[in-house]
Amino acid sequence: MKNRAVLFFPPYTGTALGPPMSLLSLAAPLEEAGYDVRLIDAAIEPNYLQRIADEIKEACCFGVSLLTGPMILPALEASKLVRRLSPALPRVFGGWHPTLLPDQTLRDDCVDVIVRGQGERTFVELVRSLEKGDSLAGVTGVSFKDGGCVVHNPERLVVNVNSLPMPAYHLVDFDAYERACGIRKTVYASSVGCPYACNYCTDTVFYKRKFNALTAQRVVSEVTELVRRYRLKEISFLDSNFPVDTKRALAIARGFIESSTRFDWTFQASTDLLCRMSDNDVQLLAAAGVTHIGFGTESAAEEVLELMNKPHQRVPDMYETARKCQLAGIKATFNLIIGYPGENESHRAETLRVMGEISRGFSNVSFSPNIFTPYPGIAIWNQLRQMGLQEPQSLREWANMPLGKNLLPWLQGSEYLRTKRMLSYFVLNHQIVKRRRRLSPVRQQLSKLFAAPLRWRLRNKYYRFPLELWIMKMKNSLVLRRSLLTGQSLGHDLEKIC
Repeated sequence: MKNRAVLFFPPYTGTALGPPMSLLSLAAPLEEAGYDVRLIDAAIEPNYLQRIADEIKEACCFGVSLLTGPMILPALEASKLVRRLSPALPRVFGGWHPTLLPDQTLRDDCVDVIVRGQGERTFVELVRSLEKGDSLAGVTGVSFKDGGCVVHNPERLVVNVNSLPMPAYHLVDFDAYERACGIRKTVYASSVGCPYACNYCTDTVFYKRKFNALTAQRVVSEVTELVRRYRLKEISFLDSNFPVDTKRALAIARGFIESSTRFDWTFQASTDLLCRMSDNDVQLLAAAGVTHIGFGTESAAEEVLELMNKPHQRVPDMYETARKCQLAGIKATFNLIIGYPGENESHRAETLRVMGEISRGFSNVSFSPNIFTPYPGIAIWNQLRQMGLQEPQSLREWANMPLGKNLLPWLQGSEYLRTKRMLSYFVLNHQIVKRRRRLSPVRQQLSKLFAAPLRWRLRNKYYRFPLELWIMKMKNSLVLRRSLLTGQSLGHDLEKIC
């Protein structure tokens, strides 16, 4: 019998964060069950199609994990290759997008089976059935094709993450990721889920507002061992909202300090949770190695926050979060969602006014503005349809919905151009203010002269003839979007601004 499982993570835009946690989490229980697991991550495998062709010769299944957006198309291309080379080999799709839209995903000829939701235990049972040629009818948590029909087996009960094995980091080529990332680092998930119910977020649909977390002791043990064994310099925590349990978060920080293992780490959080911590608590995080925190602030307009169902997000907390992080020496990135249904220009102006004050007062804060992206399954899809948004009707159509691409019928033409210019002027002014602090007195004065027309434009809402943006486009040095995990640039996007 063939006992190899080939797991594939398609290419994605932006700098590689590290090995794909989804594949490492699936690989560990498969190896415990006696399977030979081969991981193929397109981020470090430029010839990933050839690698797939080589590995599937001895495989009993081909698995793909994917998110909504551009990575769908290379996933389908790889799946086509598998069908051509090994016609009988089952192709299993899992991850966020297939879980949220199982029927539509299975309608594609390139998909045979779907693993829904938490997949570690489900996938082992599925692979065992595929290896033996057994029926899939008894495997909870999967959907599959039976003749011309789609069958959805019952949901699998969610298990406590502490019952799952440590992800299979021993399968990772850390040298390759260091070459791709520029630093020796990895990703790690100490929890899944978030208790909040933001209307734009798929996390609510996927994890149903349940916070499922590893114990502080296990996190400290695993992370410090990873750092020591693989000589890692940085860990990016993938948790949706790391400090939901603030006592646990601080226990992890204390554990890192007591271990005497030094490394940088980053995470995402909501501002209200950080504000529950004292100044000393946040300084403890910094002492434990926290260098950056990403915050989903989204908007500073109270009406928009209400539309987003974010009662926990208060504008005063944004200032307090910036202050606490600056006092501790932690960099922060505030995410902004622009174009949310119901938002108007006055709301955007209020958001940029507040963020402008934070920019001037706190040099540690950066901003990442993004056009609202309607992901599958979110709570407001009925409203979006009523507002004229055309929902993608196939797996392939969802590939055209990457983060930041504007598909919103209520934000088009001149209003969209004006909004993009407004955001670009705000970010440009912010970058100049940050850089000015590092300049000599003479250059500081020159910087103020250059920034003066930017501030005038923002005050007077005048964005025609964007000479300054044309100049920055030629220099290709305006950073509009930053990673919430690391704060690093996600690339320059001036093509559609001017």
